[in-house]
Amino acid sequence: MAISIADTSFLFSLYGNDTHTASARAWGSKRNRPVTITALSRYELGHALRFAAFRKVISPTDALASLAALEADLQASYLQIAPCDFPAIIEEARRLSDRYTLTGGHRSFDILHVATARIIKATAFLSFDANQRKLASAVGLTVAP
Repeated sequence: MAISIADTSFLFSLYGNDTHTASARAWGSKRNRPVTITALSRYELGHALRFAAFRKVISPTDALASLAALEADLQASYLQIAPCDFPAIIEEARRLSDRYTLTGGHRSFDILHVATARIIKATAFLSFDANQRKLASAVGLTVAP
């Protein structure tokens, strides 16, 4: 079965309002399968929304509404949380960092998301982060949207 896993940049666009929101929503509206997220991306999105509200980029009301929409989509099975083997993910992240960070400058959370995609055998990696998309592509993941 094809698994599409979303990173936080995709989720922020899907549930927030930024330059990629239209693209994220268009991609999501064409799906007939759930989009996979992880406990890590769920945490990171919540943190990103609350931090955006703290910085006054979005209102606290909008942050809470986005979080409620995420929870509703989890309940409706539009999103699913993948069970993760965190020791295996950390080991894969270490390998990816060893191989790609000196030449690609990848951030630790970005590497963790790509490592997770590999461990759960995702076929598509959803991200708007250009550097993270390069890493995902380099390890054989199809990058969308």
